[in-house]
Amino acid sequence: MLAVAIAIVGSLLGYLFYQLPGVFAALLGAGVSALFGTMTILSIWFGGKLSLNGFYAMVLGGWLFKFLLFAGVLLALQNAEGFAGPVFFFAVVATVLGGLAIDSWLVLKGRVPTVGK
Repeated sequence: MLAVAIAIVGSLLGYLFYQLPGVFAALLGAGVSALFGTMTILSIWFGGKLSLNGFYAMVLGGWLFKFLLFAGVLLALQNAEGFAGPVFFFAVVATVLGGLAIDSWLVLKGRVPTVGK
């Protein structure tokens, strides 16, 4: 839901400052962030079915894959005409920081028992 909100607000602001290239950049930035978040969830889910070493390999391998994929996306968009780089940057940063804020809030508000039987 955060990525959708960032996509909507980013598209409006992107259109205001860069017209149609700003809209595409905001949608791509929010979409890339949502895809990477989904990949993290899937790597943890699939890794949970493996041994401890397999879990760490799955999560670290997923992180490395996302890093290389993001570098490829940035390389492909580096000289793209009609693309608003600042809007893409701010959409990605807003989605990542928003996700971290939501995760932190959930950890702080979560009630986990610390004393067992």
